[in-house]
Amino acid sequence: MTPEEQARAARDLLEAEASGRQIGLLSLRHPGMGLNDAYAVQTAILQAKRAAGRRVIGWKIGLTSKAMQSALGIDIPDSGILFDDMLFEDGGTVPPGRFIQPRIEAEIAFVMKAPLAGDAVTRADVLAATDYVAPSLEILDTRIQRVDPASGTPRNVLDTISDNAANAGLVLGAARHAPEACDLRWVGAITLRDGAVEETGLGAGVLNDPVESVVWLARRMAQYGQSIAPGQIILSGSFIRPVECPPGSRIHADFGAFGEVRIAFA
Repeated sequence: MTPEEQARAARDLLEAEASGRQIGLLSLRHPGMGLNDAYAVQTAILQAKRAAGRRVIGWKIGLTSKAMQSALGIDIPDSGILFDDMLFEDGGTVPPGRFIQPRIEAEIAFVMKAPLAGDAVTRADVLAATDYVAPSLEILDTRIQRVDPASGTPRNVLDTISDNAANAGLVLGAARHAPEACDLRWVGAITLRDGAVEETGLGAGVLNDPVESVVWLARRMAQYGQSIAPGQIILSGSFIRPVECPPGSRIHADFGAFGEVRIAFA
């Protein structure tokens, strides 16, 4: 993609978010696009949102499970950006019309107390830089059609990355834990919609250890001259499949002794 094509794709995605009308697959519009193009589109969105007054509050990691990587034909995770207007109160309600096709995922969130940077970041570095871990929900949305209606072609990882890794919101639970206090591989959640169990999973589904997910993010960001700052929130990746959230949905993720988190959709 040329810089002009990347800029246009970013503008189209921002307009889709504002209007609630999805655009077609960028991977069909630009069949030669690659990972660097997708992240360039994401960066253009970052620049536009910052210019509009938005503030970066963290980062999300996606495609951390083998099942999701296999479904999209990729063997590495992806990442996206969390902005200040994406943070919802635990137990709150998402207003009507805020999202196009919202879904949720249960995740372990890391909140940082020290910077984390460089392509040699280790597991020990992540633990030392983390203030606390908490139960969380990620709200997904898609400003790009999931399937092209004419050809039946599904969106791929390049579409998803361009679309800020499908990120739209996050909810942090009230519980706080030292990152070394428990084996995060065994932290799990029962995720309910309207009182019925939809999904269950364990932290080990995230690259075998959610800490390793943050290691991956720090190293990937180093390739693009970026770093994780103190106070930022890192969503380490989902260990459940996405749960659809049509209007009226009530979501409760019960992490047992680790805590709980809730959100409703008007």
